[in-house]
Amino acid sequence: MRTFLIIWLGQIVSTIGSFMTVFALTIWVWDKTGSATALALVGFFAQLPKMLITTFAGIAVDRFNRRLLMILAEVVAVLCTLVIAMLYLSQQLQVWHLYIIVLLYGGFGQLQVLAYSASIALLVPKEQYTRAESLGAAVNYSAAIFAPALAGFIYPRLGMKAIFWIDLTTFVAAFITLLIVKIPQPAIEQTHSEHTESLWQKLTFGFRYIWSNPSLTAMAIAFTLFAIPNDISKALYSPMILARTGGDSEILGTVTTAAGIGGVIGAIILGIWGGFQRRIHGMLFGFIGHGIFRTLLGLGQTLPVWMVAHFLSSTLIPLFYSSSNAIWYAKIPPGLQGRVLAADQLIGVTVAAITPLIAGFLADRVFEPAMRPTGSLAPIFGRILGTEAGSGITLLFVSMTICTVLVGIFGYTWRTLRKVEDLIPDQKLPKSSSIAD
Repeated sequence: MRTFLIIWLGQIVSTIGSFMTVFALTIWVWDKTGSATALALVGFFAQLPKMLITTFAGIAVDRFNRRLLMILAEVVAVLCTLVIAMLYLSQQLQVWHLYIIVLLYGGFGQLQVLAYSASIALLVPKEQYTRAESLGAAVNYSAAIFAPALAGFIYPRLGMKAIFWIDLTTFVAAFITLLIVKIPQPAIEQTHSEHTESLWQKLTFGFRYIWSNPSLTAMAIAFTLFAIPNDISKALYSPMILARTGGDSEILGTVTTAAGIGGVIGAIILGIWGGFQRRIHGMLFGFIGHGIFRTLLGLGQTLPVWMVAHFLSSTLIPLFYSSSNAIWYAKIPPGLQGRVLAADQLIGVTVAAITPLIAGFLADRVFEPAMRPTGSLAPIFGRILGTEAGSGITLLFVSMTICTVLVGIFGYTWRTLRKVEDLIPDQKLPKSSSIAD
């Protein structure tokens, strides 16, 4: 665990800086455009390269030094931040510049995520997978505690320049930790026909591995069905709060900080507890609880309600992510995890790339007009959600969070998913020969 904890500490510091920049740029884009679509497009272009690079990255992670791949990703992240800073300070930064820069940042960021994820099974004992994943979740949520509060305070007073300096400084921490640690490399696992496989067969290996096992297929389908509405609601969260508060960045920062505290507390509880013995319960129960509290977040119209609801929903995020990932780590041989996790993550990043576009279009073009005082949906939902700015976004948000609850309930009725831990042996290739065909 020592190497894992060193990397983990460096990532906490670095992620705080990165989250501050992302938060401040979110406010900057909203101030400049006032458009949910503009914010959604930034998210889309951050996800687009992940769709293109993930399968190649999976092969690279199984073949090359994972530590060096993570260092390369950190270097690219620093360069991207420098470019944004120079454009902003020279007063030349435009929204479309961000679209281009996040393409590069997102691609190399995905390489780092895969290299890190595929290394966990070699850095910690099997019985610690859920705890290790909960610590990983704590990285993002620790950043979510401090970053919005700091950025929400610093941005209106000192501007983006100060935030850029903080971000660049925190990159040093992650870079140093990666330089001083040694990450074990797995034995390269090959199928009997790998030497004769075409490039297409190599790129699709992970998908064929998942498809060859019905329970892994069920895992991928269930998480996809959850991710679609959940990612739509995530894309709507900032515009919803900003629209309903007149663009108040401090309120958005306060609510986001409450979510960060919830995420950290959830990760700490999970780290102490270790999660459900049957990890599939952690995944499905997490879906249901998270969706219920996110629904309350959307229905609320005051700062205290937003804070409590977002806090409670975020406490469950480490539970369903850590439980799901622990199942994958336990069931996939380490030497294949780069490619198999890449296939699973490619589904996720494709959803994450498409859903912001869907969210932005539906919010700006359909739900917001329909929830105006004279809109078609105002007579039905206006008494609950109001008809002021942001009501349409809220209606779409709530509709999506209810869908996530239904996915969790549906998962308990699907035996192939519910029994995944009984139906697949730990870290053994399926007997089906279709993987290598």
